[in-house]
Amino acid sequence: MTRRRTWLAAELWLDLKIILAYWNRPLNLRNIVWATFACDAFILLIMFRTRRWLRRHHIPLVNRVMRIMETALFAIELGNDVELGSGVVFMHTVGTVVGGDAKIGDECIFLGGNTIGANGGHGHPRIGARTVIGAGARVLGEITIGEDCVLGANAVVVADVPAGKVAVGIPARVSGDNKALRTPYASAPQPMTKPQ
Repeated sequence: MTRRRTWLAAELWLDLKIILAYWNRPLNLRNIVWATFACDAFILLIMFRTRRWLRRHHIPLVNRVMRIMETALFAIELGNDVELGSGVVFMHTVGTVVGGDAKIGDECIFLGGNTIGANGGHGHPRIGARTVIGAGARVLGEITIGEDCVLGANAVVVADVPAGKVAVGIPARVSGDNKALRTPYASAPQPMTKPQ
């Protein structure tokens, strides 16, 4: 997965559009304000992308301070060398650790309490676009998770998962095809209708 180098503002604008689409919110001023001040997933991406930009430009100390703030505010640990694709959504950040040089594809969804990291110090995972990582799931080692996968709750994934598959269990095994998430954010919450 090759990550293109873009300006910070362009990356954040794309994140914003994808996150608003996930929540079925139109791109307007009210929703931009909502995302910037009330949506933890977008605030976390602002902090992460800003500290990556600071680190890339060799601005000392601020990267470290922002990383500590991420951990204190969101109870999440995102390593310095982690690559997050556009519009990654952390539904519940508490207890989530993404370490080393893990690469997370565009529009992935983390449902909380996840660990993405090395297995005994040997490499880090590569997770394809639009993958849903269930609550408590662990993805360990130098493995590849294909695009459009679903990793079940509390699954411990230690082997490659082909694109478009569902993996569950400890250790995780492929249990079938994922036909529900073929389009980005097909499982997004539907907007509530106002009572008549």
